[in-house]
Amino acid sequence: MLLALARDEPALFLQCFPPPVMIDEIQYAPGLLPLIKESVDADGGKGLYWLTGSQPFHLMQNVSESLAGRVAVMHLQGLSLGESQGQGGALQPFLPGMPPAVVVPSPTPLVRMFEHIWRGSFPAPHVSEAPDHDLFYASYLQTYLQRDVRDLAQVGDLTAFTRLLRSAAARTAQLLNLADMARDVGVAPNTARHWLSILQASGLVWLLEPYHTNHSKRLVKTPKLYFLDTGLAAYLTEWSSPATLEAGALSGAIFETWVLGEMLKSWWHNGKQAPFYYYRDKDQKEIDVLIVRDGRIHPIEIKKTAQPGCNAVRHFTVLKSLGLEVGTGAVICLVPERLPLTAQVEAIPACQVA
Repeated sequence: MLLALARDEPALFLQCFPPPVMIDEIQYAPGLLPLIKESVDADGGKGLYWLTGSQPFHLMQNVSESLAGRVAVMHLQGLSLGESQGQGGALQPFLPGMPPAVVVPSPTPLVRMFEHIWRGSFPAPHVSEAPDHDLFYASYLQTYLQRDVRDLAQVGDLTAFTRLLRSAAARTAQLLNLADMARDVGVAPNTARHWLSILQASGLVWLLEPYHTNHSKRLVKTPKLYFLDTGLAAYLTEWSSPATLEAGALSGAIFETWVLGEMLKSWWHNGKQAPFYYYRDKDQKEIDVLIVRDGRIHPIEIKKTAQPGCNAVRHFTVLKSLGLEVGTGAVICLVPERLPLTAQVEAIPACQVA
């Protein structure tokens, strides 16, 4: 009834629900947006309307056309580890050298981490009466393909698109190779590129761009692909339990994916753009993540280990040769508490990232 009112009588709907008000799934009633614009312009206040939506394609088009310059856009991901355990999200963006905003106790870190990784970041798998893991993600995937991909993104071959989705999940935390993905899926490279852009726009994958400077020609300029929801990635790559996922071939890559996702949430959910990059040169020297902040570059390695050594940060020194100011670095891993590795690098428990 409320949806029909919002669609058919948007002015009356807003009279019935004056601000401040939160309107969920605003994309189903785009006629509200011009009236919200008039209300915001007349009142001049902030925070009058909180609009949420789960279909980014049409939603962002309508919001951009109707509320340009009047709305702050936040791209929210799923639950962080702290949020899933009822402790709230990070109060500040993650940065090495800063004290943790949320500390999640983890007496058995490996088991607990991979249970959370396998469940993913959707709320439903974390409730007391959680649905069956495979049934939940199969239902989500069907809804996503039918609603967002076929109807909104105008993709005709859902079978091939699903193969690309599985290919992306299997390649998480790897350098993007569209030619290989297109060949595996059986589509043209341009089609794979277009479909990948759909996955990006719908928030399923994220590309970590390489850091490079104009004076350095020896740096790899290919982005790295990350599949943001690890539960969906585990389902697509057919890992049936946290234990098999932890012991399987995807273990290290999906742990890195999960940690990067936690770091991203700490920035995005605070309304900040994440200034994240990675480093890799032609000599195969690589640093998992660089955070560029206030003129400093903070190097980060992500390791599925409880005993990191100085060898884990051996490539950090290459940044000085590029003339960059290097700030505090970190190895994010499975240590039970923070501990120094060098004068400028500390080992940080993965549960303290977001």
